[in-house]
Amino acid sequence: MIPFINLKREPEELNEKIINAIKEVVEEKWFVLGEELIKFEDEFSNYIGTKYGIGVNSGSDALFIAIKSLGIGKNDEVITVSHTFISTVDAICRNNAKPVFVDIDPATFCINAQLIEDKITNKTKAIMPVHLYGHPAEMDLIMEIANDYDLFVVEDACQAHGAEYKSKKVGGIGDIGCFSFYPTKNLGAYGDGGIALSNDEELTQKMKMLRNYGQREKYNHEFMGVNSRLDEIQAVILREKLKHIDKWNENRRKSAKIYEKVLSNLDLCLPIEMRNTKHVYHLYVIRCKERYKLQKLLLDNGIETQIHYPTPIHLQKPYLKAVRKSQLLETIRACDEILSLPMHPWLTEEEINFVGELIKCHV
Repeated sequence: MIPFINLKREPEELNEKIINAIKEVVEEKWFVLGEELIKFEDEFSNYIGTKYGIGVNSGSDALFIAIKSLGIGKNDEVITVSHTFISTVDAICRNNAKPVFVDIDPATFCINAQLIEDKITNKTKAIMPVHLYGHPAEMDLIMEIANDYDLFVVEDACQAHGAEYKSKKVGGIGDIGCFSFYPTKNLGAYGDGGIALSNDEELTQKMKMLRNYGQREKYNHEFMGVNSRLDEIQAVILREKLKHIDKWNENRRKSAKIYEKVLSNLDLCLPIEMRNTKHVYHLYVIRCKERYKLQKLLLDNGIETQIHYPTPIHLQKPYLKAVRKSQLLETIRACDEILSLPMHPWLTEEEINFVGELIKCHV
């Protein structure tokens, strides 16, 4: 059996360090908004290259709080993609703003930055690129457009911890960068978690208040906020795991190269790494004309795969009335063909070769 993700292979030595760190939190008896969170916020923001970090309880809330902190609300528009996890668009709609969809680049699955300008109206307030599957979006052009039209840029980097665009880590390029620490991410907690990053002190203070009921001081609420805080136990877990993320990302990149070698010259579209970028392969996503047949063949032979994501958001029931009608031909084509193969830092070459040989039998 080759599972899609195998967290059981995390090194035992790391597990022991994490357990000891958790014990220290339990002994200290301070579980929310404590010193461990502050240390992790500093360490992760330093890793990405920003001044400030605000730990929250999920990547979804990081995106929601980011949009709210920018004052984006009713009748405002945010440009993004339909081929992404639901929380990207949910964060916009929960703020009563409207998502405006741009088609994807079929090679990278990220937003086609060349198409953004045509979607800008007098209601547009922000662009939200998604660094999907671990590949960076085209940030130079996105930032240029944002500067020309005085728009905010919120990076959805929830799948791209450590990915780079022109030697800059994504999530640290726009006004706010948002990350998820869901357990299967490149940097994963032992539960839900997220963070919003910024270089703007005033914006950071507002996000800090938003995550804690809109209060700067206890029981003094300056505006309506939410309860969304990364707890101390998750913070110590993430502090330990952050020390290993570069090594784990390199393991993913090595696995991607083995996949590429095994699957080349087949009737498949394999992931690419655009010039001046660093892909961290949160997912290894291929395109296949008969993906359900291939998926069944692999499953029959003990290989788990997934589809990220089979139905674009603009065609999902809750959002049919919330979005402007769009023709997203590349998005729809991708959703019909994509298949995610097993990918995690402890995948072996033997396992990848086994997957590749089976695929050769089908394609």
